[in-house]
Amino acid sequence: MKRSWFITGVNSGFGRLMTEQLLARGDRVAGTVRNLDSMADLKARHGDALWLARLDLTDTSAIREVVDLAFRELGRIDVVVSNAGYGLFGAAEEMTDEQIAHQIDTNLLGSIQTVRAALPHLRHQGGGRIIQLSTIGGQAVFPGGSLYHAGKWGIEGFIDAVGLEVAVFNIGCTLVEPGGARTNFRYHSARLSPKLEAYDVSPARMAHRTIEEGTSQPIGDPVKMVEIMIASVDQNPAPKRLALGSDAYNVMHKQLSDRLAALEAQKDLAFSTDYPAGS
Repeated sequence: MKRSWFITGVNSGFGRLMTEQLLARGDRVAGTVRNLDSMADLKARHGDALWLARLDLTDTSAIREVVDLAFRELGRIDVVVSNAGYGLFGAAEEMTDEQIAHQIDTNLLGSIQTVRAALPHLRHQGGGRIIQLSTIGGQAVFPGGSLYHAGKWGIEGFIDAVGLEVAVFNIGCTLVEPGGARTNFRYHSARLSPKLEAYDVSPARMAHRTIEEGTSQPIGDPVKMVEIMIASVDQNPAPKRLALGSDAYNVMHKQLSDRLAALEAQKDLAFSTDYPAGS
C-alpha cells in the first residue's frame, strides 16, 4: 500500500534513511530541512515524489504554515513523523541559558507544535498515524544528559496523552525509543556544554569524553531500525512504543524495574495519606 509521509529533519540520520527507503518503494514524502541544498541529490532522483520545505523547529510560527502547506500540496498525508532534533550534553549547571532554551525549543516545543499542527488535518481526513522519535533517554537517564532527558521525557508524556485523546478519531501514536545507532547523531549533530572544572570528578563528564574522543561505536543498525519504524504503520492498533536495540531494552528494563520496585516499597506510605474510608 502506497502512502504519503510528512517527516521533519530528512537531511540526515533516521530522517534521511526513512526518506530513502520510502521513496525507493514508491511512497511520497514531504520533508523538512533547514538547508534545502542538502537534499539536492534525492530531489533530482525522485522529482515530485519528494516535496521539500525549509523549516527550523525553533520557529514555532512557521511550523503550522509548513504543515498546512504540505497537506494542501499532497492532498492527504497518512503518516506524520516528528523526527528532527539533536542532543545537548553536559552537566545541568554547565549549560548556558541559550543552550537550554534552544534544546527545549527544538526537541520539545518544536515536536509538540508539529503534532498539534497535523492533528486537524488527520481528524478531517478520518485518521492517520503519528510517529514521534524519542530515545532510550526518554525512559532512562544518564549523567550528563539532563537537558536532553528533559525534552524527551516531556515529549513522551505529551504523546502518551495525545494518543488517548485522538484514538477516537482513528489516529494512532507511536513513540520510537532507539538505543545507540550508527547515525551522525553522536559525533556530528550532538552539542556539548561549556566545562566547569568542578565537574571533572562528576560522572557527567563522561558525556564530554565519549563525544570528544569519538571512538565508541554504537551497536544499533539504523537501517534495520528504520525498517521497523516504517513497518509499524501496518500494525493496528498502533504500537505505543518501539524499543530498538539491545542496549535500549536492557537499560530501560533495569531502570523501569528499579522505579517500580521503589514505588512498590512506598505503597503503605502512599495509602497512609488518604482520608479514612467513608469519611
